[in-house]
Amino acid sequence: MKNFILLISFLLTTLSFAQSKSFEIIDPDNQKTIVTAADLSKYSKHTVDSIQITNHLKEYRSTIKNVKGVLLRDVLSKVSFKEKSPKVLSEYYIVCVAEDGYKVVFSWNEIFNTSVGDSVLIIPEIEGRPKDGISTLSPTDFATGRRYVKMLKTIQLKKID
Repeated sequence: MKNFILLISFLLTTLSFAQSKSFEIIDPDNQKTIVTAADLSKYSKHTVDSIQITNHLKEYRSTIKNVKGVLLRDVLSKVSFKEKSPKVLSEYYIVCVAEDGYKVVFSWNEIFNTSVGDSVLIIPEIEGRPKDGISTLSPTDFATGRRYVKMLKTIQLKKID
């Protein structure tokens, strides 16, 4: 019986840390769309040879190599809005949430109207291998680790109140 309980505990722990190969986009109307790694393969791929990950003090933490991803902007461009004027899109922001609750924020204008949007990636593959979970990263940030979301769970599109 003791071994059975240990086995069940192990399985539950393993399942709770299972890494997802999909994430959910939640639009302003609370409509949910599941995006899988297979869905991402339909978008134009962007490759970065290597990216140094630095902390908030810009201290080196690690290097990830052979990063393949798709632009966050390309994926979000499929989301439709019920706004009557495109001017209102300036009131929206994007929250990328990790499985562990870590969150990073981008403004709509930052992604769609600045050069930052040319580089923010949704990453299903690193070092030539599919990752167990999908990540997001803004490789042109000065402190790259601040907006490096591992194990992406949701992308929420929200409007400022």
